[in-house]
Amino acid sequence: MKKLKIALIGYGRMGKEVEAVALSHGHEIVVRLDSERDWLDNLDELLKADVAIEFSIPDKAVSNIHKCFNAKIPIVVGTTGWYHRLSEVESWCEAQNQAIFYAPNYSIGMNMMFALSKQMTEMAAKYDYKLKLKEIHHIHKLDKPSGTAIELAKIVRNNHPVIEGFSLEEKNNPKILPVDALREEEVNGMHELRLTSDEDSLSLKHEAYSRKGFAKGAVLAAEFLHNKKGVFTMADIFK
Repeated sequence: MKKLKIALIGYGRMGKEVEAVALSHGHEIVVRLDSERDWLDNLDELLKADVAIEFSIPDKAVSNIHKCFNAKIPIVVGTTGWYHRLSEVESWCEAQNQAIFYAPNYSIGMNMMFALSKQMTEMAAKYDYKLKLKEIHHIHKLDKPSGTAIELAKIVRNNHPVIEGFSLEEKNNPKILPVDALREEEVNGMHELRLTSDEDSLSLKHEAYSRKGFAKGAVLAAEFLHNKKGVFTMADIFK
C-alpha cells in the first residue's frame, strides 16, 4: 500500500482522530487546514497532498470540496448536512475530472446496518410491522437528523411499498417514517431502527463507542480513492 501524503481539512476532534489513525497506517499529514487563514497561508503544503480528508461543518463542506477540485486533490468528505447540493458537486467532479468520496457514515459496522436495514424493511412490510427510527448524537452536531439517519430513512423508503418519506414531527401517518433525533452530552452516535407489532418488537441498533471507527473508515476511503477519478461511496469499498 502506498504511503499517502494527507491534507486534513477541519482539525477538531474528528480531524485529530483521523490524524492518529492515518499516522498508525504509515501515512504523512502534510497540512492541517482549520480556518480561511490556513487556506491562504498553506497552499504550497496543500499542493503536496495525494488526498484530502474533510471533517468540518455543513456550511463549509461544499466550499472545501470546490477548493480541492481546483487544486486537483482527491477529497474524502466526512461532513454531512450538505447533500442537498450533491448533484451540483457531482457535476463539478465530472466537469473537472476530479475525485470525491462521500459517506453519511464511515463506520464499517454502520455500513453493515445499512445492508441489514434493507432486509429488515422488506420483512416489516411483508408481515405488517410498524417502523420507527431513532438517533442520538452529541450536542455539538449541527445537522438534525444526522446524515446517517437520513440514509437509513432512504433505505426504508426505497424498500417499503407504503412509506414515502420521513419526519421529525409527524408520528401517525402510515406513509411517513417517524424519526426521533436527540442531542445529548458527548454521545458519539446511536442509530436504531425499531419494528413493532401487536405481538412483539425487535430492533436493529448501532452504537459508536468512540470516533475511531469513523476515522478508520475515512482513512480506508482515502487509501481507496488514491489515483481514481469520479464519485465514490462506501458501497464501492464493499463490492
